[in-house]
Amino acid sequence: MNEQDKSKKLDLPPMGAQDFSEIEDWSGYFNAVLGKGARDTLIAALDSFEQEGFNSGFAVDLAAGEGRDSLELLGRNWHVLATDNHPEAFSHLWARVPEVLKPNLTTTEVSFNDMKFPNCDMVNASFALPFCEPQHFEVLWNKIIASIRPGGRFAGQFFGSRDTWASLPNRSHHSREEVLKLLDGFSIEMIREEERDDPPELRKPKHWQIFHIVARKH
Repeated sequence: MNEQDKSKKLDLPPMGAQDFSEIEDWSGYFNAVLGKGARDTLIAALDSFEQEGFNSGFAVDLAAGEGRDSLELLGRNWHVLATDNHPEAFSHLWARVPEVLKPNLTTTEVSFNDMKFPNCDMVNASFALPFCEPQHFEVLWNKIIASIRPGGRFAGQFFGSRDTWASLPNRSHHSREEVLKLLDGFSIEMIREEERDDPPELRKPKHWQIFHIVARKH
């Protein structure tokens, strides 16, 4: 019996994307969010590049998931290395890439721990970094910093220390001060802090604290 069938039997609300991500059921998560648009942080970063006259580049889409951000990058004439540690992610992505853009996409199944970053103009990490185990976070973040060329950008999210999931032992969460320290060497173009409680009718309401970041490397 899968999780959705169990929900019906117990008369629970259906599982949403956050429920799947909490238990790291990525197949369920991909299906729950399939078809959603690109993240606001990525859109803001790409708009900033275009305002500078930079209309194409090379981006690493870290933990690309079902591929919403990779599709946006490809549609704006970027070359993309999309990575994920779940092979099902790429079946969702490739099926939606127009034939003419497929030469601009490379996909690699790899974990955070084994990730090797090529030099790039942007690292996009939409809701990815919190799922890096804390003991590996510093190494991963240093790889990200080293890979971004001067004038390039980081776009993504950090989860705050007051977020409900901060109690989970395998997640990386940061205070605002820690986020600012991580971004030393960058000009912060967006730091939007979102803190809210889920409505009680959800299956498993939680408290969110998220930092939405776009930053340009010096």
